[in-house]
Amino acid sequence: MEQGRSGNRKDTRVEITTFDFEEHGDERGILISLEENKNIPFTLRRCYFMYNTQPGVSRGFHAHKTLRQVLICVRGQCRIILDNGREKAEVLLDRPNKGLYLSSNIWRVMTDFSEDAVLMVLADQLYDEADYIRNYDDFLAWVRETGEEA
Repeated sequence: MEQGRSGNRKDTRVEITTFDFEEHGDERGILISLEENKNIPFTLRRCYFMYNTQPGVSRGFHAHKTLRQVLICVRGQCRIILDNGREKAEVLLDRPNKGLYLSSNIWRVMTDFSEDAVLMVLADQLYDEADYIRNYDDFLAWVRETGEEA
């Protein structure tokens, strides 16, 4: 991947932001608290789960124009492929105290789900189909037009 340089050349690296959520526990087990605008960097408007994803199935294949999310694999593991239109990166989510922040303008694919995987997604907006970019060529055009990068 190209490293950021001074001058007119843009940094093409995919920005990856992960959170290690604080665990509170004792002999009874572990508790993790998620709080909007504290360890979740936005006001929470929506939460959903993906589970029982069949072997070999990948999900996502889209970007968002404005939506921000935090992904947490609360059970099992899965791999997230991130693409800013210039570079790609992968993140393994394999523990419930690790969150992956996704800004807008990032193409995402969720793949390699373990049999027991439960992927929780926290979002800063309610569902809005108009915010989705579901075609990769349209996503590349959007990135070029807006000049936006993650």
